Amino acid sequence: MRVTQSMLSGNMLRNLSGSYSKLGKLQEQITTGKKVNRPSDDPVVAMKGIHYRTELNNVKQFSRNLGEAYNWLDTTDNTFDKIGSALQRARELMVQASSDSVTSEDREKINSELKQLREHIQDLSNTKIGNRYIFSGTKTTTPPYEKGVGFQDPDADPAFRSPIEIQVFNGIQIKINTNPIDLFRSVDDMFAQIDNNISTATGTDLSAHIDAIDDQLDALLSMRADIGARQNRIELMDDRLQSQEIIATKQMSDNEDVDYEKTITEMITQESIHRAALSVGARIIQPTLVDFLR
Repeated sequence: MRVTQSMLSGNMLRNLSGSYSKLGKLQEQITTGKKVNRPSDDPVVAMKGIHYRTELNNVKQFSRNLGEAYNWLDTTDNTFDKIGSALQRARELMVQASSDSVTSEDREKINSELKQLREHIQDLSNTKIGNRYIFSGTKTTTPPYEKGVGFQDPDADPAFRSPIEIQVFNGIQIKINTNPIDLFRSVDDMFAQIDNNISTATGTDLSAHIDAIDDQLDALLSMRADIGARQNRIELMDDRLQSQEIIATKQMSDNEDVDYEKTITEMITQESIHRAALSVGARIIQPTLVDFLR
């Protein structure tokens, strides 16, 4: 086969173009720190990268969901703690009122404080996070208690007993709300009975209200125990998500990130090959073309 000058020039230009392309790709990898900067560079690595990045984004979303769950449960527990303190104070007052040595005037003063405690618990029942009432089940825009109306009736609207669940991992949901509407109604009825009886009842009769307060405290304690159990589970899920985030980040890094030492070595080698190609081309191409290339 006859080899002409134009064939030599064409081959050299194609080889130089290919060499520039390899140098450009290596330089881009070093600059961006990524093996793949477009899907055409390596479709397999690109598809794996999409999968790992999706998994990492899911983990971060689950972590944000856990933050919301922490907020709900911590707020609920704090509210129940204040309700418990109010009931404890009510118990102390009823112990004083149940003594037959207490005058009617003293009982009126005690009842005045009991009314304030009742209103305090009513206010606590309407605790909100943002614009949502946390004790209204799924009807988060409706307050559990309305002045002049009283507490909502969950038998008439079961939504006040409905759970609110949040996804904290693939296929795992945790209930973040508590449904104490029945407890609130029972506590409010108890205060109403005390208000009706405290002025006329004997000390022995009033002692029965102390037992009623104890029952409410026990019910409240059971709810707080359930909250504590869910808080512990969320902490376990938080640890799991943190480990999962580390694993997903490492997988994505191993898949996409360049090995700088290896890539720089390849770039230096490619530069040497490129210079050699230019040197060989200068020997076989006419001087005018070599001058042009220079």
